[in-house]
Amino acid sequence: MAIELNEEIFDQHVLGESKIAVVDFWAEWCGPCRIVGPILDELSTEYEGKVLIGKVNVDDNAGLTSRYKVMNIPTMLFLKNGEVVDKLIGAANKATITQKIDSLL
Repeated sequence: MAIELNEEIFDQHVLGESKIAVVDFWAEWCGPCRIVGPILDELSTEYEGKVLIGKVNVDDNAGLTSRYKVMNIPTMLFLKNGEVVDKLIGAANKATITQKIDSLL
């Protein structure tokens, strides 16, 4: 399962890690977000120990949403050593997300 991230633990879990992080900005009312969610849960199992996969609910974490200038959801940020190195906006399929992750490993 992807880790539920919030403003209190984000820096520790995402910025404090040296491994790749994929952070999905989503909301419960967002249809495309509900498509991406199960894919990220699968990937979190497949990449366990290599990649941190987390989710940020935009309704509950306005500070993080603003900090990363997320304007549309779903938005997936790909971070390496705490820096955003890639981004996907909108619903993406598993192959697309996997390709982005593999390119960063």
